[in-house]
Amino acid sequence: MESYKTTIKFNVKADRVFDALINKIPFWWTELFEGLSDQKGNRFTIRFGDNIYKTMLVEEIFPNTRIVWRVEDARIGISELKNQTEWINTIIVWQITPHENFSELVLHHIGLNKEIECYDICVNGWQQFLNSFRSYVEFGKGNPFSASNE
Repeated sequence: MESYKTTIKFNVKADRVFDALINKIPFWWTELFEGLSDQKGNRFTIRFGDNIYKTMLVEEIFPNTRIVWRVEDARIGISELKNQTEWINTIIVWQITPHENFSELVLHHIGLNKEIECYDICVNGWQQFLNSFRSYVEFGKGNPFSASNE
């Protein structure tokens, strides 16, 4: 089964994309961020209000080229989902390819496929936050989830 994968091109160098992924998550994904995400072995939790969270383990980190997170714990507490823990043990791979005048980012969320209940909701979420990521990386202003959004 094919897992979710998308590619984004940025008009910035790879080091800026990499830095946003390891040091700036609250500026593009969610302001409700706890932990560290900048070294192998770090753990961090992102929250979207009281009922949605994901706890990640940084499994791999190669400067300006690759980051791998394993979801250790998660809950997507929305009523239309019967299985609210489908993200647990999925793997999120960020592959960065530098080019002369731009960089390319491939997000591969291994385990997020059409067989799981949250697929459409989660793909829409990824698209929303990847748009925020692009805005943050290219213009310095993302649109992360904030407690005031609830």
